[in-house]
Amino acid sequence: MRIGIIGAGQLGQMLGYAARELGQKCYFLDPSDAPPAAKAGPVIQAAFDDRVALSILAEKCDVLTYEFENVPIEALQDIADKVPVYPPHDALRLAQDRLTEKQLFEQLDIPLPKYHRIDSVDDLRQAVEAIGLPLVIKTRRMGYDGKGQFVLQDEEQIGATWQELGGQALIAEQWVNFDYEVSAIGVRSANGDVATYCLTHNEHAAGILRVSRAPVTDESLTHSATIYLRALLESLDYVGVLALELFVVGNELLANEFAPRVHNSGHWTIEGAETSQFSNHILAVTSATPGSTATLGHAGMINLIGHIPDAARDLGDGVLHDYGKSARPGRKLGHVTVVADSAEGRDTLIERTIRSVT
Repeated sequence: MRIGIIGAGQLGQMLGYAARELGQKCYFLDPSDAPPAAKAGPVIQAAFDDRVALSILAEKCDVLTYEFENVPIEALQDIADKVPVYPPHDALRLAQDRLTEKQLFEQLDIPLPKYHRIDSVDDLRQAVEAIGLPLVIKTRRMGYDGKGQFVLQDEEQIGATWQELGGQALIAEQWVNFDYEVSAIGVRSANGDVATYCLTHNEHAAGILRVSRAPVTDESLTHSATIYLRALLESLDYVGVLALELFVVGNELLANEFAPRVHNSGHWTIEGAETSQFSNHILAVTSATPGSTATLGHAGMINLIGHIPDAARDLGDGVLHDYGKSARPGRKLGHVTVVADSAEGRDTLIERTIRSVT
């Protein structure tokens, strides 16, 4: 089957590699000169909303998917009658706006922090009164890796906050003193088959994921997260891999956001699960049954951000994934995966790897 992928970054690259192993061929659409996924298949160099280029991609392929959630909805709707597009438009639309995303969580009885829509400086004052301080102020659209966010600590900052972020759709979210963050990743096929991975423990710095550890062995948290994840997959008539990010607060989970795509926190599945998230996404969008999501031990993933040191290319116990991107501060250039027989062994390998690459 011929699969079209909108976006040719590292996620597209890993999807392309997985498709190749499954005997499928991928074509990509991306405006970059030398995107990472060029190693996995031909790339049509054009803007993501280029209707002519999208039409050409649709004509070449049997199904389309995407590697990031800021794909223009209108452009996809133009080609919807030519080729199936997965995940479905509605999932993409809801995920692109933090307000509609949170409204979806409420509709599905998925617990989440308090929030308030912000369209004016008066709305911001009302949010402070209704929710309290501190507040996290976010742009409703286009924010990722900590971008488009501001923490409001004091009422005296209201004016400055509005000055910095005002003029665009915003949302205020309750500050959550969480214990740690987890992601729940699952897959649903075009035939309605669902499979879920174990919970993953995530550690961030400056808004960017740094380390993931799997599995989280808390059965109660896993049970709740699986219920929420399945509710999303079923309500959206979803096809593909979906990641739900959650805060752990004591014995409870609060939803943060969901991503309608393969996810950075699931990179460990390439070496650490019987079927990677990338292979399962390809299987799902081609109407095949998802593969086993069972773990192959205790896995860890370390993001390489800004540069890849020489030491990362000579790791005895880890596997380096180099995306082939040029170095730049704050840019995800690759990752290292480690797998061990125990959580203690995994954590030792993670710490050893971090010491080697920093």
